[in-house]
Amino acid sequence: MLSVDSEYQTLYVYAEPKPRHYKLAYRTLGKRVFDIFFSLLVTILVLSWLIPIIGFLIRLGSPGPVLYIQKRTGYKGQWFYCIKFRTMTYSPEATFKQATKGDNRVTSIGRILRKTNLDEMPQFLNVLIGDMSIVGPRPHAVQHDLLFWNNMPNYRKRYRVKPGITGLAQVRGCRGETSHDMQMRHRITLDRFYIRKRSVWLDLKICWWTVESMMKGNENAW
Repeated sequence: MLSVDSEYQTLYVYAEPKPRHYKLAYRTLGKRVFDIFFSLLVTILVLSWLIPIIGFLIRLGSPGPVLYIQKRTGYKGQWFYCIKFRTMTYSPEATFKQATKGDNRVTSIGRILRKTNLDEMPQFLNVLIGDMSIVGPRPHAVQHDLLFWNNMPNYRKRYRVKPGITGLAQVRGCRGETSHDMQMRHRITLDRFYIRKRSVWLDLKICWWTVESMMKGNENAW
């Protein structure tokens, strides 16, 4: 768990304006109902056959497990185990390093999975467990968060809500490598905007934009 100081706890309570009643109802209960219902549909109708097929292709391309399970930061700084399809060569002793353009660790099938966002599909299981939401700021690896947690203004505020499989920052191009502080600042700005404005309509729009991105292929996914 990442430490949260008293100043941040105060900001957490008072920094945002009080939402309208219909937005509050969605944020407190409706969003979780939406998450469970949609995730169950995806798990039963899609993951039940997608995991075996993609799993076979992953194992065919390189030895190692089908799923990649990584510690990531979640709601209020609590870490959880995030599930995704393995897209890189298996190296259990390797230290954390963010994927970069042309990264030779990414396998052939992994490159396709990343480009289409299919590598994130197992995270619907994280949603069912309750660690994630379908829409929200993307969870970063714990090691990645440690670089920014105490050094970048407003960084912690992106964890005021559950992290998402997809998010406003991702569908607006702020995904992939963050080699410069400005890239992370843009991501934080969009994450905070989503947190302030989140509603069922905005979530549905982001879901649709995500599907469009999957069909076109994301140019920032390496």
